[in-house]
Amino acid sequence: MADIINVNTPDGTYPIIIEPGLLQQLEQAGVQINGRKAIATNTTVKPLYGDQLCFKMPDSHLVVMGDGEVYKNLDTVSQLYGDLVAAGLDRSSTVIALGGGVVGDTAGFAAATYMRGVRLVQVPTTLLSMVDSSVGGKVGVDLPQGKNLVGAFKQPDMVLIDPDVLQTLPDHEWRCGMAEVIKHGLLADEALLDRSLFDRGHAPELVRRAIQVKVDVVEKDPYEQNIRAHLNLGHTFAHAIERVTHYQWAHGEAVGFGLLAATQLSNVLGLCDSGLPEEVESILTDVGLPRRMGNLDPNAVYEAMTTDKKWQQGKSRFVLLRGIGQPTVVEGVEKETVVQLLGQLQ
Repeated sequence: MADIINVNTPDGTYPIIIEPGLLQQLEQAGVQINGRKAIATNTTVKPLYGDQLCFKMPDSHLVVMGDGEVYKNLDTVSQLYGDLVAAGLDRSSTVIALGGGVVGDTAGFAAATYMRGVRLVQVPTTLLSMVDSSVGGKVGVDLPQGKNLVGAFKQPDMVLIDPDVLQTLPDHEWRCGMAEVIKHGLLADEALLDRSLFDRGHAPELVRRAIQVKVDVVEKDPYEQNIRAHLNLGHTFAHAIERVTHYQWAHGEAVGFGLLAATQLSNVLGLCDSGLPEEVESILTDVGLPRRMGNLDPNAVYEAMTTDKKWQQGKSRFVLLRGIGQPTVVEGVEKETVVQLLGQLQ
C-alpha cells in the first residue's frame, strides 16, 4: 500500500508517492504521464533504472548527463536543452528527473526554463534526494563562485519514490543521505535520531518521516521568505567545504560535518549546552560521517562562505539550534569566532 503525501503549493497540489517496488508497477499504482517524455538521468543510474523505465513508458526518450556535482552547471543545462530539442519535446511535454540530487536539481532547472517551463516529475534514486532535494520545488545549478547560485522555484507534478532502489545504493551514498535525515531529526522530529532506525530495513519509515518534516516547512514558506531557511541547518559550512575541496567532499559528508559545526557554534554562542554537539558527534560517529575537516584552511572555508546566498549585505547568517526542534537564524557572527571554531574541528 502506497504512502501518499500531498504537498500544497501556491501553484496547486502535487503528490509524493512512496511505495516499495513502485518503478516496477507504475501502471498498477495508477501513475500516468501523458505526452512526450524525456527521462533525464546520469551515466550511473541509466543502466540500473533508466533503460527499464524508458521501456515501460511509451513515447519517452533517455537523455544522459555525467555523474557528480562537477556536472551540476550551466554547461550541462545547455547540453540538456539540446537533448530535449532532439527528443522533440514541446510545451506539453514532461521532463522526468531520474537520479540523485544533482540530476534532480539540474534536470529540474532545465525543465523550469526550457520553452519557459515544461512539466517536471521527480524520481529520486538516493536517500539524500528522496528526503530532501526532490521535495519543495527548488532547482538550480552551481557557478564557479558558489553552490546553487543560479536557480528557480519549479514545483514538480509529482514525486515518485521507490525505497527498493536504495538496496543498490553504495554504502557511501546511504551515509550521505543519512546526513539529511539527521538534519530533519534535529529540526523537527527527534524520532529520526533513533539509531535503531539507521539501517536500510527501515528505509520506508525514515523516508516518510523525513519527507514530512520538509513538507511541513515548505508548505508554510514555499519561497524561502522566513522559516524555510531552517532547512539550511549545517549547509553554510557544508557548501563552503564542497567549494574549497572542489567537490571532493560529497554533499552529504559536508552536511554531516556542517551539522556538528553548527551545533558547536550554537554552544559557543550560548544558545545550547554542550550536550547537543556531543550527541550530534556521537550520531555522526555511528553513521560514519566526518566530524573533522582535516587540513582544510579555516580562513579559506570562511571566505568560501561569503558567497553563500543566505548571507545578506555581506553579513553572515547561520542556522543554529537552541535545542532539538528549536532552530533559529543568527546574523553577524564574527569571522574570528567562526575561524577559531573551524580550527578546533581540524
